[in-house]
Amino acid sequence: MQTIQLGQSDLHVTPICLGTMTFGEQVNEPTAHAILDRALERGIDFIDTAEMYAVPARKETFGATETIIGNWFAKNPGLRQKIVLATKVAGPSRGMPWVREGSGMTAADIAASCEASLKRLRTDVIDLYQIHWPERHVPAFGSIYYDPTKERSATSIHEQLEALGKLVKAGKVRAIGLSNETPYGVHEFVRLAEQHGLPRVATVQNVYCLISRALENGLDETMHRLGVSLLAYSPLAFGLLTGKYDQSGTEGPDAPKGARISSYESVRKQRWGRADALVAARRYNALAREHGMTPAKLALAFCYTKWQVASTIIGVTSVAQLDEDLDAWGTTLSPELLAEIDKIRWEMRDPAA
Repeated sequence: MQTIQLGQSDLHVTPICLGTMTFGEQVNEPTAHAILDRALERGIDFIDTAEMYAVPARKETFGATETIIGNWFAKNPGLRQKIVLATKVAGPSRGMPWVREGSGMTAADIAASCEASLKRLRTDVIDLYQIHWPERHVPAFGSIYYDPTKERSATSIHEQLEALGKLVKAGKVRAIGLSNETPYGVHEFVRLAEQHGLPRVATVQNVYCLISRALENGLDETMHRLGVSLLAYSPLAFGLLTGKYDQSGTEGPDAPKGARISSYESVRKQRWGRADALVAARRYNALAREHGMTPAKLALAFCYTKWQVASTIIGVTSVAQLDEDLDAWGTTLSPELLAEIDKIRWEMRDPAA
């Protein structure tokens, strides 16, 4: 794989990134280390995590994922220099008071979260430090309507950039990014950075998959014109696009054991548990089989080959899953198949937006 430059930063990464939010919940530490070893062995040098992980978020597992990765670095001296490491500072509390004492995301919160992540990760620098979700109120994680009456913002984007700038200046962060962002947010972060000589965002990490393509409703143009790279998360829609729920549905005695949607009620209450999301996923999965490929290969190839995507974040619970996802690299989709995909989207739209 040729490496990809992230935005206008000096970071160059593989076009596949290992997501780690299952580490510390579905995946124990020895398995997590085996997955990390295998990813590096197969040429993946980009790892993404977050302070609030593991997922589903619980007080008991807060910070567990970063700790597992930090232990891996400690166990393998010299390995840190081979990895581009990304993590995230949580936005305002979403019913998670254990993340921080206040409900917002102040400049002091950003600094404190960064210090805590550095300690857990056992590193002196974070290559890409991202805001996990906006400090201001925005439709995210399945919500689609902006409601100005819910605005409770207390820390301006300028203040957030200044806080991140101090971390960059101190050598604790190399580049900054956003996540779960909107076109307005990306424009404003870039505008203020350029106006005040502050760090420019290199990336936006947003959901992007066959059943959630809202990014193509304008955010893709914003990012292209501003030179900001997309890190696409949930390319397999929490497993809906692997086909494993096609026959059983997402809950009940026949649902796959140990899978994310079937295992956690909190996940089923989110966009991935919507009935329409499963209906649409079944259509794409059937299309994959008609064309002689697995549903997962189709879904991953869709992300791997789209011009909008700089790097696709894959989350796995085993080395076998990792190998399957990496083996899909290099798969091409014919114009005719892409047209069939777009036809389904026209009918089904984005049920997991």
